Amino acid sequence: MMGKDYYKVLGITQSASDDDIKKAYRKLALKYHPDKNKSPGAEEKFKEVAEAYEVLSDPEKRKMYNLHGEQGLNGGMSNDGDSYHYTFHGDPRATFEQFFGTSNPFANFFGGQNDVEDMMFETSNSFQHDGMPFGPGSFFQSNFSQRGPPRTQGDNVSCQFSHSSNQPRQDPAIQFDLKCTLDDIYKGNTRKMKITRKRFNRDGHSTRNEDKILHVEIKKGWKEGTKITFPREGDEKPNTIPADIVFTVKDAQHEKFKRDGSNIIYTHTVTLNQALTGFTAMIPTLDADRNIPLPCTDVVKPDTQKRIRGEGLPLPKQPHRRGDLLVNFNIVFPAYLSRQSKAVLRDTLP
Repeated sequence: MMGKDYYKVLGITQSASDDDIKKAYRKLALKYHPDKNKSPGAEEKFKEVAEAYEVLSDPEKRKMYNLHGEQGLNGGMSNDGDSYHYTFHGDPRATFEQFFGTSNPFANFFGGQNDVEDMMFETSNSFQHDGMPFGPGSFFQSNFSQRGPPRTQGDNVSCQFSHSSNQPRQDPAIQFDLKCTLDDIYKGNTRKMKITRKRFNRDGHSTRNEDKILHVEIKKGWKEGTKITFPREGDEKPNTIPADIVFTVKDAQHEKFKRDGSNIIYTHTVTLNQALTGFTAMIPTLDADRNIPLPCTDVVKPDTQKRIRGEGLPLPKQPHRRGDLLVNFNIVFPAYLSRQSKAVLRDTLP
C-alpha cells in the first residue's frame, strides 16, 4: 500500500471493526493532544491520528483507501464512476471536538463515566460587573491580536462527582462572556486577554499576583454558546485545584444582519409600488465591498423570503462550506393616496 499507513498510525489491523477504530482514536488522541503532551512530535502525531481516523471511520473513504491507498484518496474513482478526491482538512482539534463533544483534553481528569465529560459548576466566586469581572484574581482586559493558540471546548455537560475528604476540590469555573461580531465568526479571529491571578511563591504558602495573557482563538462558524476553556488558570489556594477560566461566545449586534445559526438574515425595504410591480434589489454580503443583485419579478408579500445560497457564515464543523443569506422584505405603504390614485387602483387591482 503506497503512501501513509493509517492502520499502522492507529495501531490496528485492516480487519478492525468500527468500534476498534473509535477505541484506537480515543486512546491516541488523548495521549498526543498537544495541550497535554508537550513532547517533541506530539502535535504532528496528534494530526496523523486525526487524519487516520477521518479516513478509516468513513466507509467510502476506507474502501477507497483499502483499494488504492492514499493515492486513491487524492485522485481516484468513486463507486458511481465519478472522480474522487479527499484531502484532510488539516484541523485535528476539530476532529477531536467532534468526536468527544469537547476540545478540552483535561475534561476526563475528574473521572466521569464517559471518556470525556465537561464540567458545569455553580460558581460563587466569579463575578461580572458592567461587563467587567471582579473579585480575587479576576482582573481582565482584552484587545485584538492575530497570534497565539487557544484551547477550546464545546457545550457544557452537567455532571455529578464526589471527593474523599483528603482530595482537593476544584474552585468553580470563572465565567466570562466573549462578545463576537459576525466578522469574527465569518473570518475567525484571536483575542488577547490579560488576567491577573494569584500564584504560590516558592515557600508553597504565600502568594503573589501574576499577570498572564490568554490567547482566545475564535474559529470560523462558531455558534453562540460555544465555550473556550483555559484549565486551572484561576487563583492558587491551599488544598484547592485552581478554577478553570471559561469564555462563552455571545453574538454582538450587527447593523445589517441577524444571525440564525449558520444563516444570516437581511431585511430589505421596498415601496408598495416595487412590491407589486417588481424590482431588482442590491443585497449586501459579509464581504463589505460586494453586493448581490436579487431580481424580484413576482409580487412580494410581507411574508416573502428569498434565499441566496452559500452567502452565510461558515459551518462550525465544515468551515469550507457556508450557510445561506436569507432576505426578508419590509414593505413601506404610502401614508396618503389621492382620489385619482385610489380610483386607478380599484380598476387595476383584483
